[in-house]
Amino acid sequence: MRRVTGLAARTISSSVAVHPRLAHTTAMMTTIPSWEPPSPRFGGLPTPSFAGGIAGIVFFSAAAASSLGQEVHAKEMSHKFNPKEVVLYQYEACPFCNKVKAFLDFNKIPYKIVEVNPLFKKEIKWSDYKKVPILTVDGEQLVDSSVIIDSLFQRMHPGISKSEDDEETIWRKWVDNHLVHILSPNIYRSTSEALESFDYITTHGNFSFTERLVAKYAGATAMYFVSKKLKKKYNITDERAALYDAAETWVDALNGRPFLGGSRPNLADLAVFGVLRPIRYLRSGKDMVDNTRIGEWFSRMENTVGEPSGIKESRSLL
Repeated sequence: MRRVTGLAARTISSSVAVHPRLAHTTAMMTTIPSWEPPSPRFGGLPTPSFAGGIAGIVFFSAAAASSLGQEVHAKEMSHKFNPKEVVLYQYEACPFCNKVKAFLDFNKIPYKIVEVNPLFKKEIKWSDYKKVPILTVDGEQLVDSSVIIDSLFQRMHPGISKSEDDEETIWRKWVDNHLVHILSPNIYRSTSEALESFDYITTHGNFSFTERLVAKYAGATAMYFVSKKLKKKYNITDERAALYDAAETWVDALNGRPFLGGSRPNLADLAVFGVLRPIRYLRSGKDMVDNTRIGEWFSRMENTVGEPSGIKESRSLL
């Protein structure tokens, strides 16, 4: 295991008792905003801007049913937070969008989904903010996945504040600054896995027939090469080993608890689950479950969070 810098080690040890694996990954963390692809020009051959546009729709979705306890929780929350209309502007495969969806699904907040075309973004021309996710709550615009979740949480739990150095907050930052960077090198690891990923992306994303054909093959080719650059950027030697290590790091953090939050998932559980849910049934996600201990936790999360419940807006309405 690589040694952590003195500052990183002190940050972890002074805040909360966490497993040494987290200290290991802290040294690799880089603060990033909620991901936005550059606006690409669509063409027959992949270009850097095309690859950037496709890179924003990189991740994926799955689920199960809710428990009675979760239904009670939803009823309790409805008395505190009951918006008339919640709309999520997203890419189906975006990890940050899936973080927000996991929060909404877990808390049984009804919402509509507007799938944004990543090439032209006509669905969000009304907004000065050109990234996803964008969430509107009764007309109020919220942006950046972590900010969105914090804002909704405060509306549901007024008076409860989160410390910057508590366990939950540290692991939420680990998701944004470490875990998400491991995913692209894994789902685009080989040409066959890149095609598998883009088959999902183009099937579930907002593409015209022509865009779908070009995006699947040109996009998969472009992202295969981009993923190699991402490996170098984030000092990843073996992408599968890095994915397995991250999964084991998370399981170690649970320390025998059903969830990091104890008997119920907290915001960190929802963040990890949100970004992993899209890849769960791709080859990389299957390998992760087969080769690490994360499967039981993931199944508990599927059962507790439930199926994605957003209602997709018809493209004709946009």
